[in-house]
Amino acid sequence: MTAYLFKRLGLSMAVVLAVVVVLFSLLHMIPGDPATIALGPRATPEAIARYAAKMHLDQPVWKQLVIYVGNAVTGDLGVDVFSERPVTTMILERLGFSMSLVFAGMGWAAVLGIPLGCLAAVKPNTWLDWITGVISVATIAVPSFLVSIWALLIFAVGLRWLPAIGAGEPGDLGDQFLHLIMPAFAVGLGWVGYLARMVRASMLEVMGEPYIRSARAFGLKPNKVIFGYALRVAILPTITLIGMGFGGLISATVFAEIIFARPGIGKLIFDSVMARNFPVVQGAVLVATALYILVVLISDILIAMLDPRVRDSL
Repeated sequence: MTAYLFKRLGLSMAVVLAVVVVLFSLLHMIPGDPATIALGPRATPEAIARYAAKMHLDQPVWKQLVIYVGNAVTGDLGVDVFSERPVTTMILERLGFSMSLVFAGMGWAAVLGIPLGCLAAVKPNTWLDWITGVISVATIAVPSFLVSIWALLIFAVGLRWLPAIGAGEPGDLGDQFLHLIMPAFAVGLGWVGYLARMVRASMLEVMGEPYIRSARAFGLKPNKVIFGYALRVAILPTITLIGMGFGGLISATVFAEIIFARPGIGKLIFDSVMARNFPVVQGAVLVATALYILVVLISDILIAMLDPRVRDSL
């Protein structure tokens, strides 16, 4: 297990480094002088020169990359072009809002989607399986931004049950929870269908295994067979899907945070792109990518702990 862990850590670090190189290269491929874009067309040559020297833009591209990677390792992601605040500080201020939305969205989707998949697998080709399939396809087909808009119109404008925008009053957990319900519902709805279909397919495959038939032949209780044996194996692909789903939810939060005016990383990236604030864009995208890789790494470790064949195959 230790060897597997170190190999996965090394691979994850290599992926993060590759992302940094690609992101840095893409930003430098944008036409125009970065200093002029950052300061505006009315900036004086002296101001542009000072900014270029401060941001190391007067150095060769490869040296800029080395400097950025070295600073990023220490937690320094640069400074905001307009406020000159550290980018790391700005991201940390908004990280909690995005992470709470991602975990809430995936959490309620897993709580609903996994049992639906189990029910459909236990009762295949029945009305329950048919209803589950319809729900799964319906939730997958509806885009999260459309769910956000309709949820806002129905529950906030029409029924006035939930607050429309914002993240709630600081320190008031009840108010923050109310502000979290609609965005979490919007970003997590599609994953109910994905998880239900994955669990159903995995469960149907596992339920036909010889050891499951043997367990039933020995007279074990159905709940013991389903949840104690079948689901334990069938859940492994679902854990991988949940890990990868966090990356999809991080991108889906952009629409939810814009529609519901939540101060998260997604809205920070959107606002920074519109303002061409490249240091913030670069730092926020890097943090979001690192979080995605971290979640996938955790899911891989969980699968290796549950299934020894996985760690022995690497």
